[in-house]
Amino acid sequence: MAEPRKFPHHLIREIFEQPDALRRTIEPRVSLAGGLVRLDEVHISREELRALRRINIVASGTSRHAGMTGQYMMQELAGVPVDVDYASEFEYRNPMIGRGELSIFITQSGETADTTASQREARRKGSRTIAISNVEGSTIAREADGFIYTHAGPEISIASTKAFTAQMACLFLFALYLGEIKEKVSKALAQHYISELLALPQKAETILAAADQVEKLAELYYRVDDFMFLGRAIHYPIAMDGALKLKEVSYIHAEGYPTGEAKHGPNALIDFRLPLVMIATCDRNDPGSVVRYSKNVSNMEGFKKQGATLIVLATEGDTTVPQLADHTILIPQTPELLAPILEIVPLQLFAYYVAAKRGLDVDRPRNLVKAVTLE
Repeated sequence: MAEPRKFPHHLIREIFEQPDALRRTIEPRVSLAGGLVRLDEVHISREELRALRRINIVASGTSRHAGMTGQYMMQELAGVPVDVDYASEFEYRNPMIGRGELSIFITQSGETADTTASQREARRKGSRTIAISNVEGSTIAREADGFIYTHAGPEISIASTKAFTAQMACLFLFALYLGEIKEKVSKALAQHYISELLALPQKAETILAAADQVEKLAELYYRVDDFMFLGRAIHYPIAMDGALKLKEVSYIHAEGYPTGEAKHGPNALIDFRLPLVMIATCDRNDPGSVVRYSKNVSNMEGFKKQGATLIVLATEGDTTVPQLADHTILIPQTPELLAPILEIVPLQLFAYYVAAKRGLDVDRPRNLVKAVTLE
């Protein structure tokens, strides 16, 4: 086991290791000058990838949330329809998959029982498979047609943090790689995204440098027993993972919900006793992101009328959200498809500091194990 060193727990150390984990995952696989992504371990021919008609992503827990962001990335950059499944439910719906499709299986340990079982089912039906894992030589990587290792380094704490951000980076790399093969991404656009990928570690360091602000926020809310996390589009999986982290390590009831769905039921819960954690970042260079942002602002105005307490993630330079929110956490400007990799960092910090202030074992939450090897 790795030593905690100057950190009191493995979890906080691993949160702070994310910039280096991202560097190890991204830098060896990209060429900025050439505008190219290199994924030599995929072992599936460019011709076969060019002919893909559908992609299936299968995972559990935090890895599934990474897969959900991958769905947005691949549909946007490669123009291929993508389905995302819970590994534990995959075989029960008689998945209609087969030749001409690709199935991607994501697991930090590479030994997750329901994920490895799902991969075997996909291979039996003729689908090509790629495994994304943090452990070299793991079962899922050995049995896949190709693999992409996250290179996040050992993750000791049960709650996944650096493996999660590295998984999202791998999914974006594959989406860009596939978009280039399918000629959906120009060289100029590829160079732009590679430049932004390479900038992620430093931006993550900027967020981590303000960790004390998140700790002060945790001091205000660690006695609260219920939270709701909200996000739209590619940010919705991050809302889900932010809620999951809080549940895992602090034993607080938290729900992750699509922001637009709040009016279809959850609005009944919203009052001064239920803090709302909203993701309302905005890529000002993306028209779709700007539209979603305006909807988020409208939602915030409605929530405030209901007496809600708002903790909001916003983009640096935003002057509107701080006027509406009770607390604002700023995220460096980054493209819409890459923003989730940064947005989860303060939510991880919040979960850690809340759990620590509640005096809990943040590295070993009750009833949980690192690798779920039984279905």
